[in-house]
Amino acid sequence: MVLPASMRIRGHRCFDRLHRSGKGFYGKLMVLRVVSSLQRLLKSPQREHHFKCCRCAVVISSKVSKRSVDRNRLRRLLHNHLRMRFESQPNHSGQWTLISLKPESASAEPALLLEECDQLLRNAGLLL
Repeated sequence: MVLPASMRIRGHRCFDRLHRSGKGFYGKLMVLRVVSSLQRLLKSPQREHHFKCCRCAVVISSKVSKRSVDRNRLRRLLHNHLRMRFESQPNHSGQWTLISLKPESASAEPALLLEECDQLLRNAGLLL
């Protein structure tokens, strides 16, 4: 299962902002960038839901794997992991996160990837 639409980051301006002013946390297999969204909360119940959760994106370049099947498998694995983590701790309103995998992650075990993801989220203050 992938991230719900309300948790996904879309649009090149969001990604530009994450790369330009996001705080980076670096691991052996991935890089995590976090930035505050700075968006105003409108008085709409539909909009309120968008700000109660952290918005996330996972980027996997073709340097990690030339096969899109492998990249999509890794993306689904991380999306599901992030969804489960942020649903259990819904107090990260107004945060955008970007995970970029390094080429070394192609040969890593899924358990190692998820462990490093949790460690980077703890370092960023997004997990307890």
